[in-house]
Amino acid sequence: MSRIVLLDSGPLGIVTNPKADSPLSQEGKVWLQSLPLKGYIVMLPEIADYEVRRELIRAGKTEGIRRLDQLKSQIPYRPLTSEVMLLAAQLWADARMRGRPTAEASALDGDVILAAQAILEANEGHEVIIATTNVGHLSQFVDAREWRLIQ
Repeated sequence: MSRIVLLDSGPLGIVTNPKADSPLSQEGKVWLQSLPLKGYIVMLPEIADYEVRRELIRAGKTEGIRRLDQLKSQIPYRPLTSEVMLLAAQLWADARMRGRPTAEASALDGDVILAAQAILEANEGHEVIIATTNVGHLSQFVDAREWRLIQ
């Protein structure tokens, strides 16, 4: 069984920040580099890539895009699949029926898409943690932890 950390957009944005010399960016890079040494496989979900990339493109932050592309080439990338999207639709509907929505009704809701990817990885027999800055929405579906607390 592998121990997998899926990056949510918050930590992904921190480690690919074009302001590489910021204390938060430096802390994020050290944290990310430490995970494989602790036995984790770090993965980049396509939905997190999308959420970070669209903002970098909008803001014209080419250095951030370069860093994102570099990270994407260094760690396993988990693309969106029909299986992921079908499960995400079910999670979205279930959360709404329980009165616990994770986004506005018209929103794409990347959190349920990311949760679906985590659930499918876990169904393959892996221990999966989502590294995030937004534990609240994700924790109703999966093991989501504040990125700094994943040791």
